[in-house]
Amino acid sequence: MRASRLLTLLLLLQNRGRMTAQQLAEELEVSVRTVYRDVEALGAAGIPLYGDAGHAGGYRLVDGYRTRLTGLTAQEAQAAFLAALPGAAADLGVGEALAMAQLKLRAALPAELREHAGRIQERFLLDAPGWYGDDDRTPHLAAVAAAVWELRAVVLRYRRWRAPEEIERRVEPYGLVLKAGRWYLVAGGPSGIRTYRVDQIIELRPLEEEFAVPDGFDLAAYWNGYLAEFRARLHTGEALVRLTPKGARRLGVTPAGDGWTETRVPIESIDHAHGEFLRLGSDVEVMAPAELRDRIAETVRTLATRYEDRDPPDTLTRV
Repeated sequence: MRASRLLTLLLLLQNRGRMTAQQLAEELEVSVRTVYRDVEALGAAGIPLYGDAGHAGGYRLVDGYRTRLTGLTAQEAQAAFLAALPGAAADLGVGEALAMAQLKLRAALPAELREHAGRIQERFLLDAPGWYGDDDRTPHLAAVAAAVWELRAVVLRYRRWRAPEEIERRVEPYGLVLKAGRWYLVAGGPSGIRTYRVDQIIELRPLEEEFAVPDGFDLAAYWNGYLAEFRARLHTGEALVRLTPKGARRLGVTPAGDGWTETRVPIESIDHAHGEFLRLGSDVEVMAPAELRDRIAETVRTLATRYEDRDPPDTLTRV
């Protein structure tokens, strides 16, 4: 543990230049007294660093000194590929390894590239989850990730969302995908390769059995195919609609001009389309199918009656 901390201290000074004992203590999450001891240990080991006293003082390395201890461990190399998603790295239990990997990578860069990399981190941030999505509770994510890394089979007790029921299944975890803030497990099983939402895993039991990922399996290619198939299943019908220019833009359709635009759009179901088109209000008119047009007309009549026949209350009751 101390050797790792000494290396981190050395890389911090190499990357950032002069740092006070207090700044180093905060970065390393240790006491200032521990920093003093670590600095003495580095000096005794022949590392050319020195301290300046005074208000603008601190520790720094002799100009031109660069450590060659920049090799990445296996876990740090894995974490480096998650650098764009620090939250994902933390979820997978490699947040600390990611921080060390980034330090080592920055230490290996020339000064001008280190400065460029620092500006990128300061000015660009990727926040994957959607605005209105609650954070998934994924207590089994770390165990799933471990099974993926180690190529070990697991037994899942899983809650199926399509026909709500619990199932138990032995699977071989091939990979993890983070999509719009949700984690998905891609795994092989009795029925072939399937996709499981990690937050729907009720219980996970690791097995001692190792497995080999099938030759030619490509996680990115599988996921793209899965999304295409999902969208094909999702949109099983279509509706003929008329849209105002505003409605066309909201629906992602190119307006035909300043008037109404008639177009056909894919729909998942009558129920789903009913809710989606009501959101557009008077900017859409559904022409077909007749069942959908009748459903929307009935809803509009109900709303009109509700708002016409009832006087607004003088005060609102808070609940």
